[in-house]
Amino acid sequence: MPRRSLDTGVELRGRLIRLRPFGPDEAEEAWNGLSLQDESAHPRRRPEDRRAEPSAAFLRSIGHSGRMWRGCLELAIDRRGRLVGQIQARTAPKQTLPPGVFEIGVVLYRPRDRGKGYGREAVELLTGWLFDHSAAGRVQATTAADNVPMRAVLERVGYRFEGILRAYGPAGTGAEPGARGDGAMYAVVRSDRDG
Repeated sequence: MPRRSLDTGVELRGRLIRLRPFGPDEAEEAWNGLSLQDESAHPRRRPEDRRAEPSAAFLRSIGHSGRMWRGCLELAIDRRGRLVGQIQARTAPKQTLPPGVFEIGVVLYRPRDRGKGYGREAVELLTGWLFDHSAAGRVQATTAADNVPMRAVLERVGYRFEGILRAYGPAGTGAEPGARGDGAMYAVVRSDRDG
């Protein structure tokens, strides 16, 4: 599986998908894909996150995809030349995490692309890369407590359930405005992989 360094852009190839930098013409497609997501999967914290066109911040992040920029590594999930989602790894200063700790997040834009192993392979590829090519000592992921498919993906690729985070994030579709939902925290640490 060819892997490039952070200096030239990360590209990871799996059996089903390829993780790669976004192309310059994919910002609108990625923005539209994110707009299809439930608030619990893709919170819209700022007013510009709810606009029809990509925000300036989003365009900057897409422009820096493929390399660590301000504590965030953003990659496109590509299935045979088709953009199906995105995955990112966040660390300090993007998030207030200790050195060596990364948080990942993955989104498959359309329901037709879920349940086919694309998300599982994306999580597996990026997690392995973080341990093999960065200073990761811990990689964690949080998902809505009722997101059974994502929880199964994390467990399948070696993440361990660490607990429920009460009122962790925005509640999903159908919830009252301002309602908060519980999150499930999962993590894998270097000794899990080396042991």
